[in-house]
Amino acid sequence: MKSLRLYIIILASLIILYVVAQYNRPKAVDWSETYSSTDKIPYGTYILYNRLNDIFPKAKVETFREPVYNVINDHGIKHATYLIICNSVNLNEYDYKKIIQFIKNGNDVFISASYFGEELRKELKVETSVEYKVTGGLKFINKQLDTTKVYNTDGKIGDIYFSSLDTATTVAIGSNIFHHVNFLRYSTGKGNLFLNSNPRLFTNYSLFNKYGNEYAATALSFVKNDSSLIWDQYYAIGREDDSSSMRVFLRNNALKWAFYISFFSLIAFVLYEMKRRQRIIPVIEPLQNSTLNFVNVVGQVYYEQRDNGNISSKKIVYFLEHLRNQYYLKTSVLDREFIDNFAQKTATDHAFATELVNYINYLNAAQRVTDTELSKLNQLIEQFYNQSR
Repeated sequence: MKSLRLYIIILASLIILYVVAQYNRPKAVDWSETYSSTDKIPYGTYILYNRLNDIFPKAKVETFREPVYNVINDHGIKHATYLIICNSVNLNEYDYKKIIQFIKNGNDVFISASYFGEELRKELKVETSVEYKVTGGLKFINKQLDTTKVYNTDGKIGDIYFSSLDTATTVAIGSNIFHHVNFLRYSTGKGNLFLNSNPRLFTNYSLFNKYGNEYAATALSFVKNDSSLIWDQYYAIGREDDSSSMRVFLRNNALKWAFYISFFSLIAFVLYEMKRRQRIIPVIEPLQNSTLNFVNVVGQVYYEQRDNGNISSKKIVYFLEHLRNQYYLKTSVLDREFIDNFAQKTATDHAFATELVNYINYLNAAQRVTDTELSKLNQLIEQFYNQSR
């Protein structure tokens, strides 16, 4: 009896030690890109939000979790500096018109995002891409600053750049070490719209780095120091009441009662139908898609053989066949004349056409094709198909 009690005490002690150890175990780092002003995780913006008055000493900071149109229109804001830092910002037509009018009235708007949405792409001709080369240096190309100074950061922090921009309406302010622009200014009326393609440069992770801290402060110093500053959280974490999927119904009294009536009617119907009995419906197995199985088998064979050269050769042949059938292009010689005809007939950007054709010539001459090169070929061809639709 005493030995059993001893075993129980030892077992209980071990369980208690395990629970205490698990409770005090260091938590794993959360690398989610929230851009929330309350998050102290690497990709939150807690530090920047709480140090805004170091950069904008005159500003009274107000936080909003509403679309641009609602913030400016519903709250009667006439003069303020507007900051938006998020992973992606997708303005609709009304948001864009409202923010442009806001800028014309003499206000500055700063947007840092990896993706700027269809409206800005259509109106300002801006698109972003990922820098596949190892990046680690950013710099400003504005003549008022030291254009030779390089801000060394983690490569993934500053790996987004503007692959498309309208040089007639925008001014480049910053770039990476490969001379790819990542910071723009669009002036209209009395104000300016600043677009930065690397929002992670303004997160806690980057601000702990000396160069990241200096870069963020310098970039934001271009923005006007107004007496009021709007800090956006809508495009970072959504509306304040987004957690409730029933908010639309519950806000409207008529919809709320319609929902209640439908819900309880459905419950009554189910309870009534529970009394009925029905024959068991036999399960009929669906016909197998032998074509899909064949595609899977062929794909598995190619994957196991790892013959990237054969795959790239076939993709190039099918792509050139598409050009011959759809655009009546002669593909026997892929030279500069072909590139000009290709860009003209397909309405493709000449720089992109040059890159695609040169890359095809490079792979045709290569002795061996790596996974990375095959992946890039696929990306370029898919980009062409998407643009030509």
